[in-house]
Amino acid sequence: MNQLPKGLWPVMITPLTKSNEIDYNGLESLTNFYVEAGSNGLFANCLSSEMYQLTNAERLQLTQNVVKFSGGKVPVVATGTFQFGGKSNAEFIKEIYDTGIQAVIIITSMLVMPDESEDVLKTRLEEIMNVTGDMPLGVYECPVPYKRLLSTSMLAWMASTGRFIYHKDTSCNSVSIEKKLYAVKNSNFGFYNADTPTALDSLDFGGRGISPISANFYPEPYTYLLQEYFANGRTEKLNKLHALLTMMDRVTHTFYPYSAKLFLQKRGLKIETNSRIPTETPSNADFIRFNALMDSFKVLCEMYEIKPIL
Repeated sequence: MNQLPKGLWPVMITPLTKSNEIDYNGLESLTNFYVEAGSNGLFANCLSSEMYQLTNAERLQLTQNVVKFSGGKVPVVATGTFQFGGKSNAEFIKEIYDTGIQAVIIITSMLVMPDESEDVLKTRLEEIMNVTGDMPLGVYECPVPYKRLLSTSMLAWMASTGRFIYHKDTSCNSVSIEKKLYAVKNSNFGFYNADTPTALDSLDFGGRGISPISANFYPEPYTYLLQEYFANGRTEKLNKLHALLTMMDRVTHTFYPYSAKLFLQKRGLKIETNSRIPTETPSNADFIRFNALMDSFKVLCEMYEIKPIL
């Protein structure tokens, strides 16, 4: 199987109408925004998409429309596991793959319970592999329903099968990331780091790209960072940009994904801030921080001569 492209893979949010239905006009605008901002791939129907708050029919329609709106300009991957166990997920995995995505993503914590061993996880993965032919697969260390990190030996095994081409890593630990990337070296197993603070480290160790939630707020600086890194390596200029993005990243994780929708709305994207995930009302201080985040984004763009899409 071919490798997925290097670069930025945003974990897509889902625009909702005021009545909390999927806003497909907003989704089209959002997809175009991601692509125009330089994204190299899209992760649809993920945790940022409020996937656990969607029905199966909505998950399929959402993913199908992202594939359609992206117009083949970038590959799309999407989650396919919403039942505990292995082959019990097979039917939906096949359905979501038929939407035209490049790989079906398996949530590590949906296959086994917290107290079950990695051997059980491997068995469940093999069950899925046995009933899905040569379908390309990926894995995501999603923090919901609980966070299940993969060992280096598990990643090495997955890479050796040739079936797994995408991994969204959430270990947020440079030492662990280095070991994992060494274990999958010279394979088609694409490693995409979810964590901004360790982003440059993961690229130094051989990661193919990054997939941080902050790219939902401002993908342009992340595109710039990746393009500069792949062209010139880790320069002092890039270290400074990374330091700024790391500080800004602290704000984006609050009231998410509402905060991302609010930020994009203020940037000019015609979407509502509605979310199916209950969110506390931000305080005055929180809104001041969001405004400061917007100002920081604008200053950063001026400093690095980055042209915002909106």
